[in-house]
Amino acid sequence: MTLPRIWREIRVTWHLAWPIMVGQLAQVGTAFVDAVMAGHVSAGDLAAVSVGASVWITIIVTMIGLLLACSPLVAHAVGANDRKHIPGLVQQAFYQAAFFTLIGWAVVWLAMPIFNHLGLTPDVADKARRFLAAVSFGLPAFAFFRVCYSYSASLNSTKPLMIIALTGLALNVPVNYVLIYGHLGFPALGGVGCGYATAFCLWASALMMAVWLKISPVYRDTYPLRHWARIDWQRQFELLKLGVPMGLMFFVEVSAFAGIALLIARLGTVPVAAHQIALNFASVLFQVPAAIGTALTVRVGQALGAGKPQDARFIGWAGFKMGLAAAVASALFTGFGHYWVASWYSEDTQVLALAAVLLIYAAVFQLFDATQVIAAGILRGYKVTRTPMIIHLTAFWVVGLPLGYAMTFGAGDLIAKRGVIGYWEALVVALGFTACLLTWQFVRVSHRALQAQPPR
Repeated sequence: MTLPRIWREIRVTWHLAWPIMVGQLAQVGTAFVDAVMAGHVSAGDLAAVSVGASVWITIIVTMIGLLLACSPLVAHAVGANDRKHIPGLVQQAFYQAAFFTLIGWAVVWLAMPIFNHLGLTPDVADKARRFLAAVSFGLPAFAFFRVCYSYSASLNSTKPLMIIALTGLALNVPVNYVLIYGHLGFPALGGVGCGYATAFCLWASALMMAVWLKISPVYRDTYPLRHWARIDWQRQFELLKLGVPMGLMFFVEVSAFAGIALLIARLGTVPVAAHQIALNFASVLFQVPAAIGTALTVRVGQALGAGKPQDARFIGWAGFKMGLAAAVASALFTGFGHYWVASWYSEDTQVLALAAVLLIYAAVFQLFDATQVIAAGILRGYKVTRTPMIIHLTAFWVVGLPLGYAMTFGAGDLIAKRGVIGYWEALVVALGFTACLLTWQFVRVSHRALQAQPPR
């Protein structure tokens, strides 16, 4: 009887996850398109987009974590059939989104001088600054969309998210073409044009989301964009209690990857461009387990809200099996097709050779990355966010970055200099550490929830 139930749970989770996956792939596809189109202008434009995007991605991924608290809270309310409180909860999340947007803009402004101290050539540093300034115009739209994203997914409505994301990707290609290469009377902006194109598409996606919330019957009884309530400090604290650890957790992980891009800048344009290629492609494949993790947050949260911790635990284990299967498939594809994949991004022979090597390491760490993101998604469903944040902090900042720096630049006679490859080897270690500890944490938390269940 166990096997049929596992497949049933996998089918239900996949039904919720696949539109999220396609939508997230479309969003990451924007970065993919930017990298490919900028790379075909010049290696310098690709390096500028890489370095500028490292700061931008750090900001928006941290914001995703901060605003993700809405998802488990709405999911628990759905499971408990307490839908009348959902509009007010989502409105409080919108207030936080506005506040975090202001902080994001401040970070962009403070980050501008950094590019002059990374060993970049003056023209690449200037393009990186201009790219970051351009793309930051889309930050308010991004924040609004992420709250709507959590709200809609927790109502089991994920296909609209996919359609909007695909539309945004479709818009990005022609807008990039016009702004990067200079058409329809616009100047040729090179990599900087990618920033303006991304900002435009973010606003288009936010507008489409607002229209869909208004016209779809799915949101009729929980529609949050009317009868605005004042700031509820108790709700704000509840959201922050969950959101701040998630934001810090996301920041710790993405800053490790972004920090690598900044630290290896002094190795030259070729290592920076090769790193961007490998990281960009790994990010595309990462969206499959990430979508499963998001779906598991909703499903586990709904099961717990309905008072069914046994179901929540079973759903979680079925999700791990899904993630492992997806990770093995993507690792095999990346490992065997590494040089072919690298050729999508650049025609520079030096960049191709190094990127192909880095993609081998990307294939290996996907196994650990899939495990950790699914475990983190399940734990969010349990409203557990502080311990995963501590685990990520230890894995990436205490283990990954120092070890990566030593392996990249050498540590005397103890560790030989390995260049950018050293950082990727350290990332495998950090992700393996994270995957093991988060899985163990799920076992503990789910067991504790079972013990706390009142007898029937």
